Amino acid sequence: MNCPTCQAAIPAQAKFCPNCGAPAASAAAVGNYTEPVAETDNPKQTIQIGDCSIRIEGQLVPVVDVELGSVESVYFEHHIVLWKSPQIRLGFMSLQNAAQRFFAGLQIFISTAQGPGNIAFSREAPGQIVALRLTPGQSVDVREHQFLLATGEIEYSYYWQQGLANVLFSRTGLFIDRFVSRAREGVLLIHGYGNVFEKTLAAGETLDVEPGGWLWKDSNVRMETVSVLQSSGGGGLLGALGAAVGGFALQMNRFYGPGRIGIQSMTYHEPAAEGQTQVGGTSNIGNVLGSLFGNKQ
Repeated sequence: MNCPTCQAAIPAQAKFCPNCGAPAASAAAVGNYTEPVAETDNPKQTIQIGDCSIRIEGQLVPVVDVELGSVESVYFEHHIVLWKSPQIRLGFMSLQNAAQRFFAGLQIFISTAQGPGNIAFSREAPGQIVALRLTPGQSVDVREHQFLLATGEIEYSYYWQQGLANVLFSRTGLFIDRFVSRAREGVLLIHGYGNVFEKTLAAGETLDVEPGGWLWKDSNVRMETVSVLQSSGGGGLLGALGAAVGGFALQMNRFYGPGRIGIQSMTYHEPAAEGQTQVGGTSNIGNVLGSLFGNKQ
């Protein structure tokens, strides 16, 4: 868990932030199980990386306000810029395997911004901002289309979903974004829809999450797709039928510790026709077919 005040990492079981002394959120425990902990607020203090200052402003639809010096740079998805000063220089970095991403309906370029000057970003949806400070060697995975920006010290890549069940039913997209800090500390900012929770899994501990719910995870946390019948407490066939009638997803994403996982309480869906329902994100198969044959606006 990161401190909600200064964004410094808080060790497991710690009651106070070792950097600023703010109280750490405590997880409710049921026996040996600890529940996911809610992120109480957006980061409050200015986040400083080199000559780059980052502030989170607003509540319902938060805005990431960045003041860039002449040294540091940031990169981001191209469609989320809210405003910028004229002297900010915009560019782009191309991605490997661009053809695969194009046919999956994903962007094939990532935009960059170089200062000095001011630039702001917004995902244009209600939610919370998660700011992750990554130390050298630290790596996290983020579901596609949910990272806002990262500082230039952080290396960006992505990987193809492993396993046929994950590709067909995980509803997280064909690709998962990966961010790694190499030589220096950097900051990664993610927009979570609704409210954001964090769960630290112990070694061997598992957690089943609704397919639209997972937001980010430590890269060493393994994910696979399981059916409700496989999920503990599913209640067998009657349990699966009950889940279907109740609108619950018939597949779940199962995560294996050790490591952290971020969970969002709301999944964003593009507007759908009246009466059309879809639970737990978008279908990977639909993403591919839609990108090839869907209407282009």
